[in-house]
Amino acid sequence: MYEMWLNDPLVDTTTKEELRAIADQEREIIDRFYTDLEFGTGGLRGVIGAGTNRINVYTVGKATQGLAQYLKEQSNTPAVAIAYDSRHFSPEFALEAALVLAGNGVKAYVFESLRPTPELSFAVRRLQASAGIVVTASHNPPEYNGYKVYGPDGGQITSDTAKRVIGEIRGISSLAEVKKLSRAEAEAQGLLVWLGEDMDEAYVSAVAAVSLNPDVIRATSDSFRVLYTPLHGTGNLPVRRVLERVGFQQVNVVAEQEQPDGSFPTVKSPNPEERDAFRIAIEQAKAWDADIIMGTDPDADRMGAVVKDANGEYVVLTGNQSGAIMVHYMLDSMKQAGTLPANGAVIKTIVTSELGASIAASYGMTVMNTLTGFKYIGEKMTQFDATGEHTFIFGYEESYGYLAGNYARDKDAVIAAMLICEAGAYYKSKGLTLYDVLQQLYAQHGHYLEGLQTRTLKGMEGVAIIRGIMEDWRTNAPAEAGGIRFTKTEDFSLGLYDLPKENVLKFHLEDGSWFCLRPSGTEPKIKMYFAVKGTDGKDAANRLERVTADVMAHIDAYVEAHQA
Repeated sequence: MYEMWLNDPLVDTTTKEELRAIADQEREIIDRFYTDLEFGTGGLRGVIGAGTNRINVYTVGKATQGLAQYLKEQSNTPAVAIAYDSRHFSPEFALEAALVLAGNGVKAYVFESLRPTPELSFAVRRLQASAGIVVTASHNPPEYNGYKVYGPDGGQITSDTAKRVIGEIRGISSLAEVKKLSRAEAEAQGLLVWLGEDMDEAYVSAVAAVSLNPDVIRATSDSFRVLYTPLHGTGNLPVRRVLERVGFQQVNVVAEQEQPDGSFPTVKSPNPEERDAFRIAIEQAKAWDADIIMGTDPDADRMGAVVKDANGEYVVLTGNQSGAIMVHYMLDSMKQAGTLPANGAVIKTIVTSELGASIAASYGMTVMNTLTGFKYIGEKMTQFDATGEHTFIFGYEESYGYLAGNYARDKDAVIAAMLICEAGAYYKSKGLTLYDVLQQLYAQHGHYLEGLQTRTLKGMEGVAIIRGIMEDWRTNAPAEAGGIRFTKTEDFSLGLYDLPKENVLKFHLEDGSWFCLRPSGTEPKIKMYFAVKGTDGKDAANRLERVTADVMAHIDAYVEAHQA
C-alpha cells in the first residue's frame, strides 16, 4: 500500500514527499499502512499524516464518500452541516468533506470559521439536515485530528447507522472512486452554503433560554467574578456571548489561551480534566480573586471548573462533582419555581458517580444509566420526544460532558459554563461557595469519591495487549480488591439491561464500591474507572487508594509480561 500511494497520480506531491522521507523506517511504514484508520461508531480519530492509518484529506475523503453513498440511499435530497475546531488541518478537512459531498450531489452547509461541536448538533436540528460532520479530536494531543458524524436528530450516529456507513466505506477500493467538485463548482451549483451569524445567534438564544435564575445573576453581576480559558479552542466567543446574554458582567479571559491555536502552546494537553491545563488561569485567579475558573476543550463540548475550597485555595472539580452540583442546582431551582416536572429524568453513564443519581432521586426524578458516550444520552432524549414518557432535565458523564435543554443532542460546554456560573452566583447570594455546597451534598448523600487510571498502549502490540487485559479480567479476575470481595461482575459485551453490546467490564464490591475496565474508542489506551462511598473524605480516600492499587498492580503485571 505504501508503494501504491507513492505511485498514485491522485496523491499530491507534498504527501508523497512525506512518505519518501520515511522510506528507511520500516516500523513507521507498517504503522501507517498496516490497516485503514478505523471508522468507529463516532467516526474517525487519528494522528495527522500520510497513510491509510492516519487522518488526512484522503482518509477524510474516503469516509465522506461512504457517508454520501449511505445518505443518498436514505433521501433524494440529503444535506449535511459541517463544523470544525482549532486543530491543525481542521479547515482543510472540513472543506474536503464538503467538496466530496458536493461531488455526490449532497448539499453541504459549512460554518465559515471554527465553531463548537454542540453548535453543530444544534445546526443539524435547525436545518433539518440529514447528517452532520465535526472535524475535531476533542482534547487529544496536538498531533491528532478527527471526524465525527451526526444523525438527523443532532446526536452522534447510532451503532446500526455506523455499521452501514462503514460498509459503504469498505466498498471503496481506490481514491479514484471518491467524487469531488472544486469549491467554485460547489458554490455555483448551490451545493456549498456557508453558515455564520444567523446560526450563531439562534444557538446562543437557545442556550440562554435554559437559564433558571436571571434575577439572581443580575443582582450579583457586579460582584461574581468569572475567569475563563478556552484553552486555544472554539469556546471563546460563544461562552462569553452567552454569559453576557444572561447578565454576567465580571468575566475575564486568560489572554495567553484566548486565541485559537492547534499547537496548544501553553498546556501539555488542552484537557479541562487536568489541573495543569488551569495552571496559568489559577495564578491569574489568585491575583483577581475570581469566584470561579472555567475551561473548555478545543471543540467546546467539555467544561471543567475550579473553585475555592474551605482554605481559599483553588481546587479543580471532577466531572462527577460539577455534574452533581448542577443536578442539585437545577432541580432545587425548578422545585422552588414550581416547574419541576413529575416525569423528569436525569441521565448518566455507567461509569459516572452515583452522587448525582442520589440527588436526583431525592427530588423524585427518574435516573437512567447509559453506556459511555453522550450519543446514548442523546438517543434517550430523542425517545422522550417521541413517547412523552419523560421530560429531560439533565444529562452528564464523568468526563466533563453536560447538557440541559432540548436544543441539541450532544454535550455542550457552553451551557455547562452558563449553569455552573449561575449556580455559583446563586449560592454566593446565599453566602455559600460551590465547595460549600458540595460538602453539604456529601453530608446528605454520603461521601462519594471517584478515580480514573489509564494506560496508553500504541500500535499493533498495544491493541493486542488491551484485548488481552479485557480477556484476562473476564476469565482470570481476582476474587477481591483492596481486601474487599467482589459481589457481581457485569459484562456489557453480552448486551445487559437492553443496552447495546460494548466491551466493558464492571466489578461490584461488598462495600458498594465498584470499578470498570473499558478500552477507549478514540485513543490507544485502556481506562479504569473507580468509585467508592465512604463515611467521610478520609475514609473514602483510603478505600479508593486500596482498590485502585490492587487493580492497577494486576493490570500492570499483565502489560509487563506481554510487552516485547
